[in-house]
Amino acid sequence: MSDASLIQVRVKAVTWLAQNVVSVTLEALDGSDLPGAEAGAHIDVKLNSKLSRSYSIVRCEGSPVRYEIAVAKDAASRGGSRYVHETLRVGDVVQISAPRNLFPITEEADLSVLIAGGIGITPLWSMVRQFDALGRAWVIHYAARDRCHAAYLVDIERFAAASAHGRIETYLDGDPGGRRMDVDAVIREVPAGAHVYCCGPQSMLAAFEAATAGLSAERVHLERFASVQPECAAREFTVALSRSGQSFEIPADRTILDVLLENGIDVPFGCMQGACGMCEVGVLDGTPQHLDTLFSEDDKASKRSMLICCSRSLTDVLTLDA
Repeated sequence: MSDASLIQVRVKAVTWLAQNVVSVTLEALDGSDLPGAEAGAHIDVKLNSKLSRSYSIVRCEGSPVRYEIAVAKDAASRGGSRYVHETLRVGDVVQISAPRNLFPITEEADLSVLIAGGIGITPLWSMVRQFDALGRAWVIHYAARDRCHAAYLVDIERFAAASAHGRIETYLDGDPGGRRMDVDAVIREVPAGAHVYCCGPQSMLAAFEAATAGLSAERVHLERFASVQPECAAREFTVALSRSGQSFEIPADRTILDVLLENGIDVPFGCMQGACGMCEVGVLDGTPQHLDTLFSEDDKASKRSMLICCSRSLTDVLTLDA
């Protein structure tokens, strides 16, 4: 993220939503409207000089226009969610990017089926409201551990009860009498022509991809919150920077971006999770191990560039155009 492109915002409110989930309302430091955002859009939030994360915009409204994001505290947090829950306070000033949308809706679909798992509800809740405003049919399947962990559930239930266009199906397997979502069964019931959306944990996304393999690609939409990490243990390797002539050892438990920032190398970055593409760097020699969620299979096969926030190396030395 280039500092020149960032917007300074103040934390207007921090609100408890569910167990280990808070919402954060952001307003422009100068009191002006924040840029408009489409359903499914996200912002990169620069929490400090070495920590940035992407968060879906749950709401973009008010006068002046403010953003609401929601953050679940992750037990395996690399810093982002822990910082928001333990350090960020009302009145704090942070920097954000302008909204970008890598998860847009198809407005003309006759029916949209949305599948959410846990905090994956955040972009889908904004989509539900947009579909309803357009008068388009929708159904949302929302899975969570129990009602205590289901952010926005009461709001969505009330919204669905008052809607002439949509409904909600809940799957709360931790509650007495609750049920577990069968993604394959949900997809089997999707009528021809409907569009399907999914955001949630990796296990849910894997099940969704398998269940939708027979559907046309233009009808299938998903978003990941984090890069897909390899099952095998990460290996150490060396990164050589062609422009400065410097080389750095990348430990198994650190990313290229982490090491470069720690050594004062000024490189652009955004979400730090392999989704936004702002840390893309050209590869001059070596074979990258692509772990992002942004590149196409053709992009990965070309080996011309990589996202240094998450991807690694399959060779002992990786030479970057940096």
